[in-house]
Amino acid sequence: MTTFTTPVPKLTARQFAWDSAVLFVTVLWLGCSLLMDAIVMPLLYTSGMMTQPGFASAAHDLFGLFNRVEMIWAGIILTAVLAMRQAHARKAVEVCGSRSRWAILLSAGLLAIACVFTYVLAPYMSGLGLSLDLPGATQAIPPAMNSMHALYWSLEITKLALLGKMLGLCYGDIAAQFQDS
Repeated sequence: MTTFTTPVPKLTARQFAWDSAVLFVTVLWLGCSLLMDAIVMPLLYTSGMMTQPGFASAAHDLFGLFNRVEMIWAGIILTAVLAMRQAHARKAVEVCGSRSRWAILLSAGLLAIACVFTYVLAPYMSGLGLSLDLPGATQAIPPAMNSMHALYWSLEITKLALLGKMLGLCYGDIAAQFQDS
């Protein structure tokens, strides 16, 4: 009878869990962000919802919830990177000096962007979109909203780039750990 075995990497359970958590949350966050950016936002824009009277409050609820989830994900990534730094696995992100600093800077940047989205952009943009006009009046998009959208998209592209770099760092470490065994 033939038995099949797979090599088990020489990792502590604690180390593997943090690496996996960062990888899982990064992939989840990247996927959800791309879903919001590529499907939800264009659908809202092309359907003309931005000119509807209740759009500002609906968008504030939708994006406010997503921004808070992003803050949780950013907190998990930062916590995991700091915890991995204490584990001291050989050749991993948390031990190599420059890679460790990059991982911490990337995760801190992700948290900062999530905070800007949650506490600066979302409230300001929803405030600009609130209609204080008489019911039935024509609603125009405020000119300041265009600059807010430009700021949002520049931060969103930066966030996606940071997530991609974090994904590359963590995936490389996990793949190397399985190849070493």
